[in-house]
Amino acid sequence: MTASDPLPYHRVLLKLSGEALAGGSGIGIDPDKTAYIAQRVREVYDLGMQIAIVIGGGNLWRGEPAAKLGMDRSTADHMGMIATVMNGLALQDAIERLGIVTRVQTAVEMNSIAEPYIRLRAIRHMEKGRVVILSGGIGSPYFTTDSAAALRASEIHADVIVKATKVDGVYSADPVDNPDAARYRRLSYQDVLNQQLRVMDTTAFTLCQENAMPIIVLNFWNPHDLVKALQGDESIGTVISDSPGLQPTLPL
Repeated sequence: MTASDPLPYHRVLLKLSGEALAGGSGIGIDPDKTAYIAQRVREVYDLGMQIAIVIGGGNLWRGEPAAKLGMDRSTADHMGMIATVMNGLALQDAIERLGIVTRVQTAVEMNSIAEPYIRLRAIRHMEKGRVVILSGGIGSPYFTTDSAAALRASEIHADVIVKATKVDGVYSADPVDNPDAARYRRLSYQDVLNQQLRVMDTTAFTLCQENAMPIIVLNFWNPHDLVKALQGDESIGTVISDSPGLQPTLPL
């Protein structure tokens, strides 16, 4: 792609786990990690793309394990939603220190610190050049932030979901256990189901499939991969869409 070529995506939803903000222990909020995330967001923003972010809360609280220990599941999940708002505020601060106006919207109303999630308002913010952080999940228990990402991406008419991970794509097997595992460059939704590849939870993945929402899975911690993937470099990560897929980088 040259500088004069049009970008393949205009509006992007970035899905981050809560652990992306954590330090080495996997717990809490690490200022260096939030600064790193903010810098990657800035690079995408500088391309002229509109950006929404859905972030998890697992670095602060996990509802499902708490429920297994006897806590009411709805209570545990609502605590997790609040954790995502805390992460959203931390990320907002880091992004705004780079000079980008940012809004936190939450599905769980807390009007003194964040806007309520309103679909058209979120779209308007992005059209005005603001980064929108969508927190609080979908506002209901029993749904993951993967599901929130799939739902919000469809609602705001995003062109793609970028799932930020520690792995550089989707593999035919666990690359840690199997050094011969192949990384797929491109997969169809049906390929993922047929191969029983875990990309998102079933609810989230089905929503993406039904709405033909492309997904890019990449290693967020390779500093240039996010920008390259959004510029259309298919050597980065794995693209999942309704196009013909099953393209490994190595023979299966």
